[in-house]
Formats: sequence, C-alpha cells, structure tokens
Amino acid sequence: MRGVNVGGVNLTMADVAAALTDAGLTNVRTILATGNVTLDSPGAADAVRATAEKALRKQFGYDAWVLVYPIKKVRAIVDGYPFEPEVDGYQSYVTFVSDADVLDELAALANEAEDDEKIARGPKSASVIYWQVPKNHTLDSTIGKTMGKKRYKSSTTTRNLRTLAKVLR
Repeated sequence: MRGVNVGGVNLTMADVAAALTDAGLTNVRTILATGNVTLDSPGAADAVRATAEKALRKQFGYDAWVLVYPIKKVRAIVDGYPFEPEVDGYQSYVTFVSDADVLDELAALANEAEDDEKIARGPKSASVIYWQVPKNHTLDSTIGKTMGKKRYKSSTTTRNLRTLAKVLR
C-alpha cells in the first residue's frame, strides 16, 4: 500500500489485516507498519488491487492506492537488483510503478542522477525502478525529489530492499 503511516495516514496493521480479510482476501499477513501485506487470492492482481483499495477506502476513509504483485514476481524483482545490495552508507530501493508513462519518466532520471546516485530500470516485465542513494539523502536525491510530486503518488510505491527481503520470508 502506498503512503501508509506517513503524511497523516495512520493505520494499525491489525486493522488493515481485518479490513482486507473482511473484504474476502485470505491469509492476510502484514509486514512492518509501512503497508506491506501478503495474502492469498485466486483473483488476478488487478482484481485484488480493486478489492483492497475499495476495502481500505471504505474502512479508513482515505484515498488508498495499492499495487499488487504475485510473490514470484517480487522474488524475481529482488533477485534482479542490479547494484551491490549492501553498501555501507547507502540505501537500496525498488520503486514499483503501475503506469507505463511514469515508468519511462523515472527511468529517464538515470541520465540526471548525481555521481553518488544509481538509477536503473528493471526488466520490462517487472515495471520497477532500482535505485541506490546515500543514507539521509533519499528525499533530496534526483529520484526522491521527483517522486515527491503529486503526479506519482497513485502509481508508485518505494520499498527498501531489506523490507522486500522480509516480505519474502
């Protein structure tokens, strides 16, 4: 889920799990307090997304944005991280993007990146941007400043590579 427990949208993960379960999703498990959820559903990712967004909007009264990926795809995305994942003094991120135009815009930022930033587009089937920036400079990095704009809020969500490893456990 994008934008959970930041910017005034404060939800307990137990309440999120209950809302999703009540909406008919099964084996709902939340990871950390930042909107990471695993669940089971026979439905396609788009159907799960619509169900989750509707349930969260109804239960919590906020404009919920959800991106849904099959766990095998998440594993392939993590395994495909193109930079050294653990570099002292750096954060390693994956931005999930649901809009092709936004993906192209973010990928083009690789040409504008500062010397200490790395930005790379993931495989076409993944719809992700991989990036790495010095710690404490995420928000003022080339990609961080861009994704802070309203245009990107409904179609992107960023996760630290370590968080994704917890999702895969």
